[in-house]
Amino acid sequence: MLSSGDAELVRVTLLTLRVAGTATLLSVVVGIPLGVLLALARWPGRNFIISLVNMGMGTPPVVAGLVVSILLWRSGPLGRLRLIYTPTAMIIAQFIIALPLVTGYTLAGIGQLNPKLHDQILALGASRWQLFWLLIREARLSLLAAVIGGFGGVISEVGASTMVGGNILGRTRVLTTATVMEVSKGNFDIAIALSLILMLLIWLVTYALTRLQQGGRPR
Repeated sequence: MLSSGDAELVRVTLLTLRVAGTATLLSVVVGIPLGVLLALARWPGRNFIISLVNMGMGTPPVVAGLVVSILLWRSGPLGRLRLIYTPTAMIIAQFIIALPLVTGYTLAGIGQLNPKLHDQILALGASRWQLFWLLIREARLSLLAAVIGGFGGVISEVGASTMVGGNILGRTRVLTTATVMEVSKGNFDIAIALSLILMLLIWLVTYALTRLQQGGRPR
């Protein structure tokens, strides 16, 4: 499978990248602004929202899978959308898993900046949007760590993907669910091959992000 470029293996690998990559991108688009907002703003209930973010960072992925399953099941509130057992359902579940991770890391990264920096930027006449982008630039190393954390959290999970995707051959099977299935069938050689590809995939993506985080300097 590894040497011959097996068609199903290629499809499963590409779907893994598509689902995890899309979920991570969505979590970054939502989570980074939310993390910055939580770090800078002060309003009643802020600490409660932060506690929810922290709880979400440690919530088992199967809980996200259960919530999405209930919503998307045929008799559920969103059942008419017919999204259960589709890659879209897997993306939604993985987005829910990655969002607290990205938000939490962003909140921590912005919170580590010098508190005087915020006032200095505003004193120089910067607008709120300029303040937002300048703080992101200052905390870019932490934010890239947030991206790495979010991606690692979703590409390695199994439970939620199985619950909402069903591990259907040719439709929703990804590397993690395929590995579990092959182990249950006793095909440890195939499971090892799938695991090697998954680990290589994770290493390539995180290595690229790490190089970007470190400014492309050799380490």
